[in-house]
Amino acid sequence: MTGFQRPHAVRTLGSSSFDVVVIGAGMTGSGVALDAASRGLRVALIDAGDIASGTSSKSSKMVHGGLRYLQQREFRLVYENLRERQRLLVNAPYLVRPLPFLIPLFGSNGVAAKALVKGYSTALRIYDLSGGWRIGHRYRRITREETLTHLPTLNAGRLVAGFLYYDARGDDARVALTLAKTAALDYQATVANYVRAIEVRHDERGRVDAVRCRDEVTREEFSVLTRAVVNASGVWADDIFTMTEHEPSRRITPAKGVHVSVPRERLPADVAAVFSVPHDRRSVFVVPFEDAPFTYVGTTDTAYVGSLDDPTCSSDDVTYLLNAVNASTTSDLRASDVTAVWAGLRPLLAPVKGKALKERTSDLSRRHKVSDSGDGVVHVTGGKWTTYRQMAQDAVDALSPYVEGLARVQTKSLPLHGVSAWRPRGELETHLYQRFGSDAPSLLEMIRDNPSLGDALIEHQPYVGAELLFSAREEMATSLVDLLTRRTRAHLHDARATLKAAPSIARLVAATLGWNDEQAAAQVDEYRALVEHELSSAGLEP
Repeated sequence: MTGFQRPHAVRTLGSSSFDVVVIGAGMTGSGVALDAASRGLRVALIDAGDIASGTSSKSSKMVHGGLRYLQQREFRLVYENLRERQRLLVNAPYLVRPLPFLIPLFGSNGVAAKALVKGYSTALRIYDLSGGWRIGHRYRRITREETLTHLPTLNAGRLVAGFLYYDARGDDARVALTLAKTAALDYQATVANYVRAIEVRHDERGRVDAVRCRDEVTREEFSVLTRAVVNASGVWADDIFTMTEHEPSRRITPAKGVHVSVPRERLPADVAAVFSVPHDRRSVFVVPFEDAPFTYVGTTDTAYVGSLDDPTCSSDDVTYLLNAVNASTTSDLRASDVTAVWAGLRPLLAPVKGKALKERTSDLSRRHKVSDSGDGVVHVTGGKWTTYRQMAQDAVDALSPYVEGLARVQTKSLPLHGVSAWRPRGELETHLYQRFGSDAPSLLEMIRDNPSLGDALIEHQPYVGAELLFSAREEMATSLVDLLTRRTRAHLHDARATLKAAPSIARLVAATLGWNDEQAAAQVDEYRALVEHELSSAGLEP
């Protein structure tokens, strides 16, 4: 594989000119890069951190319409979400797959309240009619016994029955990475992580003509010539608004979402489940990881004030999520059961200027907005990752006054990199296929040449040496943190077990990433600091 190595990309940025520079390589920015490149534009995609290192690696990993948005009467949003969900299922079938969702019904004396049952039935019927049916399944009511087979620790004394409906799941970080890879490998976009935009420059007409950048690895500065800029920096969008408008911006309301992981044996589930949170008018999801024996619970949705670069899970967040699960199950989860935590910030649109935030962040709309500054800078804000493709299309459409030869949108039916007729046989092949698609045979060849690369590296996790090496060589990973938190999701499964294996993983990839013994040790120390910081912030034993 060529065309996705960072040093080459950085050199290209400083020596070429582009139609558009996309700032932010999360789900939306990577989607914008692919949309623009597939429509014939010369595209550069940059991010001050790693690809998907912000919100786009810290979601609930679900591609869904949002059943609760029906309660907010956001019918159009649900329709768009379900339409885009289906496009992802078709365009990236190895990355995004159907997932059943269980809604347990609780009551007394073996009977659930009629209003509750009718409310769910109506909402699920509207959900299916809005596009949910396209997944190939319709919702259905199931018996108490069937419900318990899916989640055995449900409170059987109060359980009456359940509803089963279908949405989808996807590894958010790998979807964003694959979008960026598709843009680069299939449509010649230039993609570079750890490149920070520090200034947007204009010509004598007041039009954008360059972006001044800093390589965060070498600390060197350089200019990227461009006709236009798309601000797709998510929760950091106000920074780019401020940079380009030269006055403080407050267009984004960050909302914190937290998840915790526990061993599957403590919270067994073979489907996702939706639990109502007592006394809070909210619900949380319980979701089994696909290829590791862990279940995660989330998410919270609270207003956030603090560093955008370091949202953390607090002990109160952990208590809130565990109490929500314990209210509906007999699992009796404790803080000592938690194996990992993660916290991300949703870039929600701020209330209209002049109006205070009166509602909870969970009640703010998940719609997106595209705005044009008139100088060649287009901003795309808000939204959710399920609708990244529509957001990207809208942003690229807005570039038409600044670029020439913009073709019709291609991404509605554009297979992502890795989609092919190749299919796996066996457990290891399936694991690699669901992460790398048609690149999986390259990893299998690495294992045939060196069988030890087929060994799992972390206790109770499926990741093998070949995929760490492949990601280091071909997926623009620059650090151990990149590899353990985003190229794999080991850190989200069990942070302590991953830390225990970190020294051997660092030694494995050291030569590929050019690390000597001292640098490899420093990489382990950096990951250890992350684990200790996240767990101690959550009141957990590092």
